[in-house]
Amino acid sequence: MTATDDSAVPELTASLGLDSADPALVQAVVDGLGRVEELLRTVVHSDVDFVDQAALHLVKAGGKRFRPLFTVLSAQFNEGNTDSVIAAAAAVELVHLATLYHDDVMDEATMRRGDASANARWDNSIAILTGDFLFAHASMLVADLGAVATRVIAETMRELVTGQMRETVGPRDDDPIEHYLSVIAQKTGSLIATSGRYGAMFSGATAAQTETLYRFGEIIGAAFQISDDVIDIASPAAESGKTPGTDLREGIRTLPMLYALAEDADHRLAELLAGPIADDEGVEEALTLLRKSPGLERARQTLDEYADRAFAELAALPAGPAREALELLTRYVVARTR
Repeated sequence: MTATDDSAVPELTASLGLDSADPALVQAVVDGLGRVEELLRTVVHSDVDFVDQAALHLVKAGGKRFRPLFTVLSAQFNEGNTDSVIAAAAAVELVHLATLYHDDVMDEATMRRGDASANARWDNSIAILTGDFLFAHASMLVADLGAVATRVIAETMRELVTGQMRETVGPRDDDPIEHYLSVIAQKTGSLIATSGRYGAMFSGATAAQTETLYRFGEIIGAAFQISDDVIDIASPAAESGKTPGTDLREGIRTLPMLYALAEDADHRLAELLAGPIADDEGVEEALTLLRKSPGLERARQTLDEYADRAFAELAALPAGPAREALELLTRYVVARTR
């Protein structure tokens, strides 16, 4: 995607529910993301060929680029795609990509975005070091944006790591559902919240607008994770484009599963969810039981509650194409699970 790549517009609008967004706004966002893409490839480039290959591995793999998109979209309430907005958007994406390298090592993943994961293509040490390399470049970008921005990204990294550690350890004596919701707020919501804050900060937004976009980002980030949880259980592969039951195979207890275990007395489901499910028959059995359980609908209700909170935040922002786009995005997060 480049700053003048009009072919990226349909892909962007279709993938995030922005089909009916203001065309001029969508084009401004696409242009901004094109500049972000160019900056990403520039800043991670290394004269050492092997380092260059490893660092660009996930950059080239693409993805929705949701975090930089939200940064750029948040900037459209004010001055738009300033150089600082573009740098901040690239920085949050580098942090996100760095966490993916580390996550794949922890999860012993073999695939990422349709290609071999870095740890599978090379080894765990290379994947970890590449993640560190991207963290370093993100920090360098943010350092040029000033002391406040540097502190914000440091606090965000602290939240990301804390969330990952809490997920790894598990709820222990905490309520499993409350534990899960707080973990996704840290692991997913915190960086998306920072994306909105940066977009506002570096486009001339007021303090009130900046705080609102920060809160909205935290809410919509967690909502995206909940919607992914629902889709992994409820949607056939033909509809979602993803293989259902991925979380079951990895032994991850997501929100619908936690609700099902709390509200359903099915001992067989509890037995299946006790750990990773290695065989396809077991996955299909668990999916069938989960689809019949009250847990799936309860997760959808929680998603609706998050969407309501997101809309309440948006009501405080100036009316116009940018707010309408964020409203469309919020509706999309819910609609993709129905």
